[in-house]
Parts: sequence; C-alpha cells; structure tokens
Amino acid sequence: MKKILTLVAILSIIACKNKEIATDQTATNETSISNEDNSEANEKVTLLTKGDRKPSPKFVNYENYKGGTTSLDDLKGKYVYVDVWATWCPPCRAEIPYLKKIEKEFHGKNIAFVSISLDEDSAHETWKNMIADKEMGGIQLYAGGDSEFVQGYRIQGIPRFILIDDEGNIVNANAPRPSEAALKTLFKSVGL
Repeated sequence: MKKILTLVAILSIIACKNKEIATDQTATNETSISNEDNSEANEKVTLLTKGDRKPSPKFVNYENYKGGTTSLDDLKGKYVYVDVWATWCPPCRAEIPYLKKIEKEFHGKNIAFVSISLDEDSAHETWKNMIADKEMGGIQLYAGGDSEFVQGYRIQGIPRFILIDDEGNIVNANAPRPSEAALKTLFKSVGL
C-alpha cells in the first residue's frame, strides 16, 4: 500500500504542475454538455449516458470520521460525489472551501458528498485534526490502506473527483473539481 500511496503522491505532484489529471473513460457513448454558467470558452463536461454506465468500483467499510464505517452500498439511492484526497496535497486542500460551498448549495438534494482520504496510517491524526480545523462537512472517510477503490478507478493523481449515480453506476470518472463552474452544469444535467 505504501508503494501505491507513494506513486500517487509523485504522480499528483506531476499532475498538479500540469493542471491535468489522467483519466480512463472507456465507454464509447459519452455525452458532452456545454457549461453555460462559465464565462470561459465553452468548457465541456463529459458524462456517461444512463444506458452506458457501468457499476462503480466499491469502497467497503471505510472508517467514518463521525464513527463507525461507511461503504458505497450504504449510499444507494443517492448520487455520490467522491473527492479522493490527502492532507499532504496542496491542490486537495485548495478545493476544500469550494467543496463546502457546493455541499451547502446542494444541501437537501439527492446527493451525498464523500471525501476519501488516502493518508498513510502515520497521518491518521492529521486527517482527523484537519477535518475538525477546517470544519469539513459531507461524509469524511479514511481508506486505511485499502487500495481497491483507487486501483479500480486507476487513480494516478489527486485530487480526483468522481460522480456515481443513485444506482451505484459511474456517471463521470473524472468529474469537475468543486472550484470549476462545470460541476454545477454536470449536477444539473443529471437532475440535481
């Protein structure tokens, strides 16, 4: 697991410098939608059409900051916006205020906001302290060395955002960041 986390850390630094994160969109039928809310030139959001969505890799029994454990299956019936991050990642930390704002704006909608920390065991307390200090909302989970979810999505850099539908299928394996106006466009396109 340490080798995987080290590799993720190195690739994250490279991805952050280029402001691009590798993605694996394997479906052939994708839909692009324009982001009308963004003043920048026609930003596009890619999402899988309902018939082309495949089941998401699962996270199972991840430690929940509020107590107990949480699995993806616990959230069936809701859309799930997943933030894969770590406390040592500056671009991850930079997204926190934007994520808090989006969570507030979509409060009461059929969506769960899940943040999965890839921090190593030695940073477990750092993770807990950051959640408290930054008053982070949503569902805060700690992967605790489990790499199945990360490997399932072929995550090569963080932060990484993923949108999963209410049936547990992938809508967008490389969803826009909370700081991007395209995220609201994506949410609206699926009826949120």
